[in-house]
Amino acid sequence: MRIHVVNPNSSTGMTEQIGRTARSVASPGTVIDLTGGGTTCPASIEGHTDEALCVPPMLIQIRQAEARGADAHVIACFDDPGLGAAREVAARPVIGICEASVQIALLLSSRFSVVTSLCRSVPIIEDLVEKYGAGRRCRRVRAVDMPVLAIEEDQTTAAACLTAEILAARDVDRAEAVILGCAGMSALCARLTAETGMPVIDGVTAAIRLAEALAGMGYTTSKLGVYALPLEKPGGFGELSEVALRA
Repeated sequence: MRIHVVNPNSSTGMTEQIGRTARSVASPGTVIDLTGGGTTCPASIEGHTDEALCVPPMLIQIRQAEARGADAHVIACFDDPGLGAAREVAARPVIGICEASVQIALLLSSRFSVVTSLCRSVPIIEDLVEKYGAGRRCRRVRAVDMPVLAIEEDQTTAAACLTAEILAARDVDRAEAVILGCAGMSALCARLTAETGMPVIDGVTAAIRLAEALAGMGYTTSKLGVYALPLEKPGGFGELSEVALRA
């Protein structure tokens, strides 16, 4: 089985960290096909503008990965950028790490909170959780107020800040589980679980295992409605992707 994992930003350090996490949880025999955003992508995704900039290169990478035989795709950014568009251009299942972690939280707890990086990300994640049908069961979206790249560079400080917010989620929010709201936090998941005693859910781990399950069952993305292939037109995705595949 081949799972394509795309980090939509251009941080090579974060791409490598995501790859380590993905490979550590993948089943024996699963190949992780790892790609990262190109030089035209932001170094981190923190807001709607960053999301918009990262999507076109990501869609090309997904199309290229399908040509290499990918059985499923994981978008390793907690904002789930371009998830609907990715499902249009891909025949195989596409999993966003926010949606995956929310589904796991619903299975493991009656109420959960999310801890993310910046305060500006809080309403974006609140809207996503509501979109995924879990708004009533999400107690709160918290933020450590550290930029994504700072979390990558100083994991000791990040772990201390995350621990404090996870304990607040337990004691103040009465949450029963906590989701880490950034792919750059994935390497800290086991440590935070041990230090807090809380079920701490990492979206990269959740998405890899769900992708394996869907691919293993032979499921593909429905092309009967919203996720039908993009219409062919001048300047559309078909022309763009064909140029990329020939490059």
